[in-house]
Amino acid sequence: MPLFIIERSFADQLDLSDEELAVQQAYNEDANLRWLFSFLSADKKRTYCLYEAADEDALRRQAEELGLPADSIVEVSELNPRMAFGQSATGFLA
Repeated sequence: MPLFIIERSFADQLDLSDEELAVQQAYNEDANLRWLFSFLSADKKRTYCLYEAADEDALRRQAEELGLPADSIVEVSELNPRMAFGQSATGFLA
């Protein structure tokens, strides 16, 4: 399944309740979206989320239906932490 990074900016600091997180998780399961992980900016106003999804449109629908920002959605071709370190770091991440 293709991988996408979603950049989301929030006007206020991000602070989701357990209920809001559960709604998002249920939506993702129903829509066949798989959240892998997220990065949160130091000011807690921007997230970068990695998802598996059939296409960009599925993620745009998710954002619209859940009332989430989706400033940018970029398809990425590969998730490989070793790429950033080159060949010399093959033993760095096991």
